[in-house]
Amino acid sequence: MTANDQTAAATAASAPSFAVRVPDVELEPEPLDPAQIVSGTPEVTGKVLWESADGTQLRGIWQITPGVVTDTEANELFVVVSGRATVEVEGGDTLEVGPGSAAVLREGDRTTWTVHETLRKAYHITLS
Repeated sequence: MTANDQTAAATAASAPSFAVRVPDVELEPEPLDPAQIVSGTPEVTGKVLWESADGTQLRGIWQITPGVVTDTEANELFVVVSGRATVEVEGGDTLEVGPGSAAVLREGDRTTWTVHETLRKAYHITLS
């Protein structure tokens, strides 16, 4: 096991166990940069449920209302709880996501999100 693996294992081991009902978690506003909005009036809310001591890992819930936005992604695994969206990855695939979809985005992916129905997801992000 490398030193980085040991650090990651120690960080994961220190994370508390918890459970939440994702649809019921109260979210807080996360204003979008107006330059990210392509069309509509999408609004973003979210809640970080856990963050590693070194700030490189986040687990939480994120929601966006209908509209079209662009983003540059982090290394992320997410599961859609409700809603629907089309996520176009520049130079890559177009992902159709809805309730029960699990998706992985790579750090640096440039994406365009077309949100058809308010989308709520649970996520795990790893920052470098």
